[in-house]
Amino acid sequence: MANKLWRIITELAAGRKIHAAILVGSRPPRNDSVWEAARLNGFDVTVHNRSSDNKEKAVDTELVARGTELIVLASEPMTLVLASGDRDFIPIVGVAHRKGWLVEMCASSAAFNPSGELATTVDTIRPLDPIIRQIGHNDFEWSVRLGG
Repeated sequence: MANKLWRIITELAAGRKIHAAILVGSRPPRNDSVWEAARLNGFDVTVHNRSSDNKEKAVDTELVARGTELIVLASEPMTLVLASGDRDFIPIVGVAHRKGWLVEMCASSAAFNPSGELATTVDTIRPLDPIIRQIGHNDFEWSVRLGG
């Protein structure tokens, strides 16, 4: 698991220095080691409980809130990398752009519409199909703040 997470974060960084990596998800089964592995690989991890009907709750909202905090407190503009094609992240793209940041969307090509709202709002789209095939699937979303 640790090796997979390191490959994910280095792929998202694309050679740039990583200033913060945020991973947010819903509480997994007790024997799932993804959260600890993520912490050991430099992610700031937040895990929310699922709803009573076992649905994911507060994950996207947490990422937008945490990412916005990083953006407004940064001493200089950087690149925000969103590893998601979910249009729920459009508000953070707006915050990043108003603060002079670039925004890059990294996602499986099946996870977004190239002419969709998020895809047409970000500065760059990087399909992650090749790396996803190499490392496998994970049920979480993350955001990585990069410099340069």
